Amino acid sequence: MKVNLAATKTNLLRVKKTLTLTHEGYELLDEKRKILINELNTIIHITERLQKQVDEALQEGYRLVDNAIVVMGRRRMEELSFSIDIKNSISISQRRVMGVNIPVINLQTSDHPPYYSPYEVSLHVDEVILKFKDIVKSLAQLAEKKIASLRIAKEVQKTIRKVNALEKIYIPYYEESLKFISDRLDEESRESFSMLKLIKKKLRS
Repeated sequence: MKVNLAATKTNLLRVKKTLTLTHEGYELLDEKRKILINELNTIIHITERLQKQVDEALQEGYRLVDNAIVVMGRRRMEELSFSIDIKNSISISQRRVMGVNIPVINLQTSDHPPYYSPYEVSLHVDEVILKFKDIVKSLAQLAEKKIASLRIAKEVQKTIRKVNALEKIYIPYYEESLKFISDRLDEESRESFSMLKLIKKKLRS
């Protein structure tokens, strides 16, 4: 790696200071990388568990829908669906993990049962309603974790690039620059000392 710096004491002090700051930056970024990776692994584990729960819940939910349709008929089920008054509202806040904004999704459900007269309405309809209310909650949690994993993964990539740049490019460059300037200054010091001795010897003769 070519060093384009003049071998002066000023540059020596500047390079030493820059190298120290670069090492500190590397350590901080490396620690950030480790924390983010741990957080990402945790979120991925939770996401996989939630995804499995949602998939299983949807399968069970649609099975219950099929059962209700068999008992009540599709047309009657459609008519009942219009009478169900369930409203979902979502509020999103943020929490920060090592500078990354992570969403916190809060789902609020409001309903006013009973939605219809229980006369000639199968129990399967109530099971469907309760099941899909739970599924919506699980979907909100899953969305929260998936968004968090995407944002953290993006930040991990950026941090890894910075860590690699410091480790592979900047730190070696400043270390080499420090060695180059130190060696040149030492060489100039030895030359000056030799020249001084030679001058003194000539003055004595």
